[in-house]
Amino acid sequence: MQDAVLRMLDRYSINSADEGIRALREIIQECALLGLWRGKFFEHAAFYGGTALRILHGMERFSEDLDFTLLKPQPDFTIGRYTSALQKELMALGFDVHIDLRQKVISSPVQSAFLKANTRSQLIHTGIPAISATRIPANQMIRIKLEIDRDPPAAFATESRYLLLPVPFAVKVCVLPDLFAGKMHALLFRRWKNRIKGRDWYDFVWFVTYHPELHLAHLEQRMRQAAQWRGGDALTRQSFAQLLHQAIDRLDVHHAQQEVRPFLKNPEGVNIWSLEFFHQLGDRIQYV
Repeated sequence: MQDAVLRMLDRYSINSADEGIRALREIIQECALLGLWRGKFFEHAAFYGGTALRILHGMERFSEDLDFTLLKPQPDFTIGRYTSALQKELMALGFDVHIDLRQKVISSPVQSAFLKANTRSQLIHTGIPAISATRIPANQMIRIKLEIDRDPPAAFATESRYLLLPVPFAVKVCVLPDLFAGKMHALLFRRWKNRIKGRDWYDFVWFVTYHPELHLAHLEQRMRQAAQWRGGDALTRQSFAQLLHQAIDRLDVHHAQQEVRPFLKNPEGVNIWSLEFFHQLGDRIQYV
């Protein structure tokens, strides 16, 4: 195991098996980004989603997947072009990771792949405390899903942000107002197995607290692409606010709290949530 990975491990205070697995997952995520950078993946795609917010912007919520969007539509694009560079990088850093491409039965612009590794062996190999590793079943696997949107909506911008470990490298990522737009689209329209995704509401609170600027035109493009906004009229602040407040009125706050708590180091922060709380936050959004 390289010294750089051990320095990445030093950032974590690990006192339980769950904390050990979270640390391992995040270290593998960052090393995977390095492999994609070496393979020149970010010449064609940008990082977005909850993991981008955690790794590049310091959001406290743990996130499981790596989500990407192409910079322009390419229906024949395949992430399989980059899996060899990705696996080579992870192996060089001491991770025994297998990569599976997901073949979807139904045609979709979103392509998926999975990074898989044996949880216990990787915890031990990484040097995460044995008290964590010994409580993990021998056959348990850590899985990290990679998804890439090959038909991205228009009207978004990107920037380069830099990570210093395992080595300095650059990650192309959607700018924060567009990340906020993507999050609001998910919050308004995501249908997640008929359950509430409290993580969307946690991210909403985070954006309003730290980066309240929302790119309304990009949100409109996302809605038009999904046939959720039609006609010649532009999406206005007033029409968006109406959609948001309607979504808040439908929210089961208790279920949202329960869903997000396992992903938080300090879950008591969501105890303040209420319909009134979210309605007031909605009024604090700034539009760009």
